[in-house]
Formats: sequence, structure tokens, C-alpha cells
Amino acid sequence: MLMFDLHCHCLFSDGELIPAELVRRLEIMNYNAVAITDHADSSNIDFIIPRMVKAAEDINRYSSTRLIPGIELTHVHPELIAPLTRQARELGARIVVCHGETIVEPVIPGTNRAAIAAEVDILAHPGLIAPEDVISAAEKGVRLEISGRKGHSLTNGHVARLAARHGAMLTINSDGHAPGDFMTAEFARQVGHGAGISAVEVERLYENVWAWLKTLVQ
Repeated sequence: MLMFDLHCHCLFSDGELIPAELVRRLEIMNYNAVAITDHADSSNIDFIIPRMVKAAEDINRYSSTRLIPGIELTHVHPELIAPLTRQARELGARIVVCHGETIVEPVIPGTNRAAIAAEVDILAHPGLIAPEDVISAAEKGVRLEISGRKGHSLTNGHVARLAARHGAMLTINSDGHAPGDFMTAEFARQVGHGAGISAVEVERLYENVWAWLKTLVQ
């Protein structure tokens, strides 16, 4: 099965590894690609992204696992999501993730809707997302995350059901912060199964996302 992770963290925010070691560990696990998406707001976005772009330039010369520069807008006010999304893309982020309204953190209400309106690439762990926001995500091509991370994963079934009902795209990510967080293909299937997604549908999901990713990793 194709394997990639589009939401994880290195020591530029609260992860444990530098980018080179993170990518190397996933190379050993036969990953095709990884997006490192460290937590950012207006205080550090211009620090993280240029360094991740440089890391990708160096690492991708030699690694079979491709590093995609990304960012996760985290706990920023909904009014700031659109301008920070534009800034992130201008700085070189190829994948923009927004930290959604997970039920285990005090995320500002309206974050999910603002992220979708800003057309981020991925709305991470969107919690008890409203049906109308799922419909909007489907219309705008924003992918909703099925999370492998403890706590954030509690609403995976809700997200998957509404996505299936309204035609929204999904992606399965680890939200990994440490070496033990990254998923094998079998564990990814189990996370999908726990959300009500069959093994065949999980593989199809990865194939659909990979068709998009190929435009970013060449």
C-alpha cells in the first residue's frame, strides 16, 4: 500500500526529531512521502517554513521518502486563518494544515468554517464538525483528517460518516510527534476500520491522495 503522512511535527515546534531523522525513520518504514507541518501562528510562521523548504531541498536529493514542506496553523483566531494561509503559501509551504476543532482542546469556535473558507489543504481532527461545513469542504476540495492520535481520534467516526454522506475527501494522518507515533500500513487500516472505513476504501483513499501528492513531490 502507498504510505505517506501529511500531518506530523519535528522539533521546530513540539516534535522530538530533526527533519532529517524523521524522514529517515519513515524511509525505513517504506513511506513514499511525508509533510512536516509544525505548529505555527504569526509569531513563527516565517521562521519555520523557509527552514523546512531548505531541509526538503537537501533531503530530497538523497531520500526515497520525499519531504514536503508544510505548516499547521494552530489555535489562531479564525479571522487570521485566511491571511496566514496566504502567507504560508508565499513562503513556500506546499501543504497547509489547520488545527481543527478537536474536542480535547479549547479551539476557538468557527475555526473549522474559517479554515475551509480559506481553502487550506487539510482540516486536521475537525471534531464534531457540522454537516454544512462538511458540505463546504467537499465543494472546496478541503480534505478532512482521520487522526491516528490519541484524543483527536475520538471523533473519527463522526467525520468519516459525514464525509461519506456529503462527498468530502479524507486523509489519514498520524499527527506524529515522536518516533513511535508513525503508522504502519496495517495500523492505518485499523484506524480507518475504527472510523467505519473498510480496508479497500482505505487503500483507495491513499491512492486518491497520492494522485494529488505527486504534483507536490516531483
